[in-house]
Amino acid sequence: MGKRSSTRSKNEPRGPPGPTQVALRLQRRQAGHSEKRFYELTFKKEFTEGVLSVDLEHPATFETLAMDPKLKQEIKDDLERFKSRKEFYKKVGKAWKRGYLLYGPPGTGKSSLVAAMANYLKFDIYDLELTSISCNSDLRKVLLRTQNRSIVVIEDINRSIEPSGSNGSKFTLSGLLNFIDGLWSSCGDERIIVFTTNDKDQLDPALLRPGRMDKRIEMSYCTKDGFKVLAYNYLGIEDGDSHELYGEIEGIIESKKVTPAEVCEKLMTSEKVDDNLKELAKFLEIKQVESNEIED
Repeated sequence: MGKRSSTRSKNEPRGPPGPTQVALRLQRRQAGHSEKRFYELTFKKEFTEGVLSVDLEHPATFETLAMDPKLKQEIKDDLERFKSRKEFYKKVGKAWKRGYLLYGPPGTGKSSLVAAMANYLKFDIYDLELTSISCNSDLRKVLLRTQNRSIVVIEDINRSIEPSGSNGSKFTLSGLLNFIDGLWSSCGDERIIVFTTNDKDQLDPALLRPGRMDKRIEMSYCTKDGFKVLAYNYLGIEDGDSHELYGEIEGIIESKKVTPAEVCEKLMTSEKVDDNLKELAKFLEIKQVESNEIED
């Protein structure tokens, strides 16, 4: 999400180097500063001076996402409802947090949706790197450094952690979930946590327990509506414009199981609109041949 630069936060506590030291790529927001930030949360075994962070400049918005319009509106409505219900959460005795599970094949826009959510809410993003964490206490130190009005993202959750520490680590899925349910949820407001996975069926049932993942969103292959958005974004084609192959592609794209990322790649191959459409049509033909060969 842009080039990272190294800066030192004046407010960041400096302790003597120790055998384990939290190394947070974090810069505290100044009072009244509404600029969105992207942070990387890691835990390193050596003392690391300085703070690394980057402005969140990802251009994704709900308008540019290649998603079903009804689903986009449903997510926006859910986010608005979450933002406006501080008193409701307090009244019912629940932490003001919301959990999302994004699942679907690679290239279907999970990361872009997270960026669009952050841009829509004007929230910071924390990217939690679980591979750097070896035990539950490390996780605790890292998560306690996150701030309010933020989205914590844990990508590929089913590949990032063993259910019961069977990989030799003392860090477990239950430790992560219990901490999120308990202390982390209670020490801040307006927090969203997003888990992503390519295969929902591989997830531990504990992750899907009611009250953890409040909303599950399937990120699908490119649909007709998704293609219209991409054609407008990349080629300036509006629905109803007359272009060779546009109507043909619109009619068959849902049956080919291609991802929005694959479509984007083909729409960037030339400066000429029609050439890009030809490239995409050719790609869809190849996908059909491959599909037929698999069936045979």
